[in-house]
Amino acid sequence: MAYLTNSETDKKKMLSAIGVDSVEDIIKNIPQNLRFTGTLNLPRPLSEMEAKQLLQSLSDRNMTGISFLGGGVYDHYIPAIVDEISSRPEFYTSYTPYQPEVSQGNLQSMYEFQSMICELTGMDVTNASMYEAGSALAEAILLAVAHTGKKKVILPATINPRYLAVIKSYVVNMELEIVEPEPQDFGLDMDWLEKEWDDSVAVVVVQHPNYFGFLEQMDRLARIREGKSGLLIQVYDPISLGLLQPPAEFGVDIAVAEGQSLGNAQNFGGPFVGLFSTSQKLVRKIPGRLSGVTSDVNGKRGFVLTLQTREQHIRREKATSNICTNSGLMALRVAIYLAAMGKQGIREVADLSMQKAHYLVDWLTSLPDVVLASSRPFFKEFTLRLPVPAEKVVKKALDAGIFAGIPLTAVGLPDHLLIAVTEKRTRQELDQLVDVFSAALNDA
Repeated sequence: MAYLTNSETDKKKMLSAIGVDSVEDIIKNIPQNLRFTGTLNLPRPLSEMEAKQLLQSLSDRNMTGISFLGGGVYDHYIPAIVDEISSRPEFYTSYTPYQPEVSQGNLQSMYEFQSMICELTGMDVTNASMYEAGSALAEAILLAVAHTGKKKVILPATINPRYLAVIKSYVVNMELEIVEPEPQDFGLDMDWLEKEWDDSVAVVVVQHPNYFGFLEQMDRLARIREGKSGLLIQVYDPISLGLLQPPAEFGVDIAVAEGQSLGNAQNFGGPFVGLFSTSQKLVRKIPGRLSGVTSDVNGKRGFVLTLQTREQHIRREKATSNICTNSGLMALRVAIYLAAMGKQGIREVADLSMQKAHYLVDWLTSLPDVVLASSRPFFKEFTLRLPVPAEKVVKKALDAGIFAGIPLTAVGLPDHLLIAVTEKRTRQELDQLVDVFSAALNDA
């Protein structure tokens, strides 16, 4: 009883110290209908051994299988060296490198990461990474709006819907005009864009390859944007750059991507790493961190954070972004992956993924009434139109231990299935998926 009394006394002292009489005073701005008023149904406390057993039993319920899932997260192979180096304690436990004299390894890994992403994309500058592709794209749009002083954003429906959701949450209180043109043959309607891209446009966003897996007409887009005052943002697939032209060759101002496929596991959807690159003219407006190389008073090479005036810890309300951190460990894994694979390795991964995807399409479209949703070329991912609901095929495949793809019901296409193929998929696995499709169609 004395313990409770002391505890109550301590609580009153703490409340008094912050100038309130009760806990209710602290949370009074939270509406009553948003507060939980019931009783938490918590289990009894567990010992460490019991907790471990419970977690193991939950883990055992997870299903493992052959994955053809994509939509921005891909089952690419991760070389053993990535785990080996990234798990070293000097990397695994490090955080904010504000003091360069004690952070040279961390700053150098950022610098190498930035340099390799620049080489991959052809862009002039890359930051030390963002949280993931959705926030990277949202930050890119904010940069473009601030740079141009305009409010019109062309945001096609061929962009990953999860990225679109992040963008809309970012700009909900901004007076922006978001224009969302409908797809034309599962791609950006270039005839429409040529008419609509006028001087009122702040930025045009294109995803290439797009969410449905198909390639956009980037050469034509580059011609359309000539002489335009608005900026051009490309969302790209890093692995695709082993075969496809890099963003810089299309005159892109900002290039963003999800870097998960470069040495990072799928992780049940995160953590991921956003790639963010720009042309030189935008270098002082880039969100996040930049690691630069310099020399000390003795002429010895060193690494430092640079151009930090953009960050809120210095500029505060004048900052161009509230982002002041990065996905450091994930970015390190990207750098290790790229260094280990090299140009030839990335090219081989891209080529294998593409060849296997086209092999699978040839067999699947030989089945009755299964057709490729678009006449556009594709890389490693594609959308099929099926004669049955896509969910039916997915359920049949799950029974066989296969994740067949993503049904596009959420975007209004219940008879369409998005399928991704990486270099990991074997011919036997590809043929097994064809058999599952055939069985599902025969059951219809």
